[in-house]
Amino acid sequence: MIDFHCHLDLYPDPVNVANQCVAEGVHVLAVTTAPSAWRTSREFLERKGRIRVALGLHPQIAHLRATETAIFEAEVGGAEYVGEIGLDGDREYSDHRAVQAKVFGDLLAACARAGGKIMSLHSRHAAGAVMDALETQPKAGTAVLHWFTGNADELSRAVGLDCWFSLGPAMLMSKRGKALAARMPRDRILTETDGPFAKIQNETLYPWHAQAAVEDLSRIWNIPVVEVETQLKLNLRALVERHKIRP
Repeated sequence: MIDFHCHLDLYPDPVNVANQCVAEGVHVLAVTTAPSAWRTSREFLERKGRIRVALGLHPQIAHLRATETAIFEAEVGGAEYVGEIGLDGDREYSDHRAVQAKVFGDLLAACARAGGKIMSLHSRHAAGAVMDALETQPKAGTAVLHWFTGNADELSRAVGLDCWFSLGPAMLMSKRGKALAARMPRDRILTETDGPFAKIQNETLYPWHAQAAVEDLSRIWNIPVVEVETQLKLNLRALVERHKIRP
């Protein structure tokens, strides 16, 4: 089971959640919202079972944590994964778009200088702008677009830029989400939950709930669950081998 985008450190009891992930053998990419949080999370999560911690600076707080770009730049060389970074085009953050763009550009440049990273990217209402930024830093690494909600043209552009996608049960509840998933290359898809923020019927998603996305993909692709699981494992292996790290 794979949860490639989860805010593990933000559950009320992250250690307990992490222990259950280890018990169930879940591959978890624990994204962080700020470089200082990455430093703290690594102390109790890094290399715990199949949990990996990503170095992040979330676009929704970029205007509050812009000074932590320096920490990101200092630490990125030792981080195998980066996330959550990106842009958020929601009107709520319209006053901070310039800061977001500056921070995101600096983070991508730092990833490129570090030799390229696996990056979990936020692109809500900003898919085009995120891809513009990726085009300016082609050596930043492999972009995994988390909960992608762009239009069909933006999806085609993302595929052309060699982007990957992580899909969760909450995204796949909608017709739009299912339609996007059906158009994505199967060999560039991973599952996620976006817990604890993502919910279904007001119930918080945990990493092991990524299995629901596997079942959704089984229906979308019209193949057995076991074949979906095999494809996802192959995808994860291909991604980490591309960057010469172990899953």
